[in-house]
Amino acid sequence: MASKSEPQTLYTGALFHDDAQGSKALVEAYSITKDSDPPSVSDEFPEGGLAAWTTVLGSFLVQFSGFGYATSFGVYQDFYTEHYLTKQTSSAISWIGSFNMFLLTAVGLVSGSLYDRGYFYHLMIAGSLLQSFSLFMLSLSKPDQYYQIFLTQGLGSGIAAGLMFVPSTAVIAHYFRRKRTLVLTFVASGSSLGATIHPIMLNNLLNGPLGFSNGVRASAGLISALLLIACLCMRTRLDPPTIPVNYIVAARKCIRDVPFMLMVAGAFLFQIGLYYPMFFLQLDSIKHGLSVTFSFYSLVILNASNSVGRVTSGFIAAYTGVPNLTVVATISCAVLNLGLIGLSNLASTTVLGVLYGYFAGIFIGSWVSLMADLTPDLSELGARMGICFCMSGDFMLGTPISGALLTSNYIWWIPALFSGVIAMAGSVMYIIMRLMLSKRRSKERDAQLEVLEKHS
Repeated sequence: MASKSEPQTLYTGALFHDDAQGSKALVEAYSITKDSDPPSVSDEFPEGGLAAWTTVLGSFLVQFSGFGYATSFGVYQDFYTEHYLTKQTSSAISWIGSFNMFLLTAVGLVSGSLYDRGYFYHLMIAGSLLQSFSLFMLSLSKPDQYYQIFLTQGLGSGIAAGLMFVPSTAVIAHYFRRKRTLVLTFVASGSSLGATIHPIMLNNLLNGPLGFSNGVRASAGLISALLLIACLCMRTRLDPPTIPVNYIVAARKCIRDVPFMLMVAGAFLFQIGLYYPMFFLQLDSIKHGLSVTFSFYSLVILNASNSVGRVTSGFIAAYTGVPNLTVVATISCAVLNLGLIGLSNLASTTVLGVLYGYFAGIFIGSWVSLMADLTPDLSELGARMGICFCMSGDFMLGTPISGALLTSNYIWWIPALFSGVIAMAGSVMYIIMRLMLSKRRSKERDAQLEVLEKHS
């Protein structure tokens, strides 16, 4: 308790991130009297330290092993279509990867709730064990046994990654506030680095002397080792809320939060088209007569560029603001999806892969930061992330629809057109969100100025 009334400064966080100037911290001047309490220690973020950075490393490895492995499904899509599930259509095969991606986000509704109740370590250990078990069981799957692969890779691995995804991302908020966007960008780059390394490894393992069974076991061993390291690295700092977040109440708040709902709607539409190139680019390049060796590395090119996009998104957002950057990224991805109609040779595949990977990386790297930016009460961050991931988790719609539009005759322009148009519709929702957010924060800024004038 302060014994005198004297001017102090209180850091209230970066409230206005919708423009370059707004991303700076707002510092309010006010008086602390003898009847007032100082800010709580729990409100002070260390912004670094050994525990913080080891937790960041653990979260990075979780993204590498979970989301990064899931977005490498394009390798499996090609291998299953050409060799292992030859009796199935491209649409049926893509259901495996898309259902995995859907569960990765939809399970966040459960894992986010459990995270808010203090079950962080339980979720990480259970998810790691299930991911390892699912991949080793995948190695036992037999050719043309669709249900075996769907249960292990689609269902088991999807649930495992979903248990870890939200907690491993949300725990970063325990340690960082000013640097949160930059740190989350680094964490998100783990998945794109995984999506770069896993295709190289899987293409050489599955199509090499080891074959499918031993190749999958080798990748499962790597994933298991990395998740073990991640579990040993990550630590929570803050105690869970005394009263757990009520998801019904949080959902009602979300529904009344217009910019947040516009973000969810935009994500729902945009992500229907987002993963089409990641699942089909390798198969597309092979069917267009490009060399098998180059086609194997087409996904590597896309995902390497994706990694650069995720890393640079944090730096760019510091100048443009997260909402503005998200709008630019979604529009660019939609246009480049339409550009896939013209894919025909090595040059076009390379250019489209680099550009699309970069802007998709910017979107993915900014998405979690945008959620945190639109969450006024950080105690609800896990709940809001779970709700958002569940409501916008339509991964299992986009690529199966694209596979069905592709048909067995491989008519490539139809799914490319569909993906581009639906992604552009999502971009429009993000534009409206940006305008509504700017309007709301303008009112908040005016209210803050009025408070400062009264205290001056």
